[in-house]
Amino acid sequence: MVGVATAATIGLGVAPGAASAAPVNPSDGQLTAAQQAQQAAAAQVGQVNAALAQARVAAEQAAANANTALQDYEDKQNAHDQARVAADAAAAAAAQAEVELQAGRDEVVAFARDSYMQGSTSAGARAFMTAGGPAQLLERAALLETVGEHRVDVVAQLTVLEEQATAADRTAKQAVAQAETLRSEAEVLLVSAQQQESAARSQAETLAVQQEQYTAGLASAEQTLTALQGQRAAAETLAAQQAATQRAATTERATSRPGSSSSGSGSSSGSGSGGGAPAPAPAPAPAPAPAPVVAPAPPVTTVGAPSRSAVETAIAAAMSQQGVPYSWGGGGSNGPGYGISPDTSVWGFDCSGLTQYAYAQAGISIGGTSRDQYWLNRGKTVAKGDLQRGDLLFWDNGSRNPDYLDIVHVAIYLGNGQMIEAPTSGSYVKVSTARTSSSTYFGAVRPAG
Repeated sequence: MVGVATAATIGLGVAPGAASAAPVNPSDGQLTAAQQAQQAAAAQVGQVNAALAQARVAAEQAAANANTALQDYEDKQNAHDQARVAADAAAAAAAQAEVELQAGRDEVVAFARDSYMQGSTSAGARAFMTAGGPAQLLERAALLETVGEHRVDVVAQLTVLEEQATAADRTAKQAVAQAETLRSEAEVLLVSAQQQESAARSQAETLAVQQEQYTAGLASAEQTLTALQGQRAAAETLAAQQAATQRAATTERATSRPGSSSSGSGSSSGSGSGGGAPAPAPAPAPAPAPAPVVAPAPPVTTVGAPSRSAVETAIAAAMSQQGVPYSWGGGGSNGPGYGISPDTSVWGFDCSGLTQYAYAQAGISIGGTSRDQYWLNRGKTVAKGDLQRGDLLFWDNGSRNPDYLDIVHVAIYLGNGQMIEAPTSGSYVKVSTARTSSSTYFGAVRPAG
């Protein structure tokens, strides 16, 4: 389409915006061709705009799905980390049980060695026979009874330690296996999320390029048609002026002939006016003065000076990050950070990283993901009509599911219909209109309420 419009411009010799001393009147065929090209371009742009609208919806859904997958990945990663902690604790318990088991084994070995050296596993008989009297006999009997009980306890304890060591080892292995399973699931989810996000981003970029091309083509076709229409209007105006000049010259020649009836009238008129020259035309009225240009009023900000309250501290912290790039999976309580692929080289925030950072500066922990931030504060939900500064606003993936697991975006409400957010890939932290009328709006909570 762009090529057609350009070719039409070149072929017709039209140079939009360039003045011509003697405009050439384009033919009807040229005007018809330009009109048809403009109409075809307009129809094509209309079709493309409709397709773009559908494609943008699909791209937004793909981005929402990618954010859902990212939330799943972060949840699995957190579960993996917790499983690793449990595995490490189980491994430590197994190691301690092994130490205690070895000590019990050593004690049993010592008992067996002493029994062998004494020639019998029962030293009681020899102790009784070598007793120096009844008193010593009773004393040795009591001592042997205690020692015998201890030996029985050692064997029993050894059995318990062996069971504990086996159980601890089994628990450690199960925890490690669970952690590795969760890690594998998290990696699969991450790859899926990366693919979806990359596909959505690529699709959006392609559509933007297409829209620019088709819009430029329509503008070129309209420019060609406007230029041709301007040429025709200029040519027709020039022709009318030339015809009027010709008629005036013919009339003047006719009135200047000797003996013509109008010459006497002209002579009489000349004597009355003191000359044959026509009276000068009245000066045109001065053009009205242009209206003064009124500069647009500066945008009204809804953010006041930070106060000592937690809400104002959180808002001030978020506002201080305006202009920081969006980074998928980036940022947290300590501030901006590198994201995950494809944003591993982008230092910034994703939506929940920004809100987590803002409230962390106020000493409030609200969770790491947008799902967590809703779930941990679900007891403080807020209706649209009751929103206050600092409330957390949430959107889901469009599934219309009341389950918080479909939440994919979060922002901080500023009041007066505005919010601050880290919107999406390719954007940056900024103040936006609070999209509480969107079909994907999920709800709000008040973490500091």
